[in-house]
Amino acid sequence: MSQANSEKVYYVYILETTARNRKSYYTGYTNDLYRRWNQHRKGTGAKFTRGKDNISLKYFEIFSDRKEAMRRELEIKSFSREKKMELIKNFKNS
Repeated sequence: MSQANSEKVYYVYILETTARNRKSYYTGYTNDLYRRWNQHRKGTGAKFTRGKDNISLKYFEIFSDRKEAMRRELEIKSFSREKKMELIKNFKNS
């Protein structure tokens, strides 16, 4: 999921985590989705994902502009849990 050419690509993503048998969603943005996902899985990502089990990538969008990706990240973070789940469901079905 890293880019080989010189054009920058940014990702907005949603991770699903489990702690005490409860699923939670974390939204972030990065320019290297694979590296960032591994950081979360290894416990070196965001504080939110540290100590959580079963961290899985459930959704992502691709942007060519960093500010646009950051705006989308904030928008998704403001979504209700149900709206995030709907994004994930539609992503799986596309």
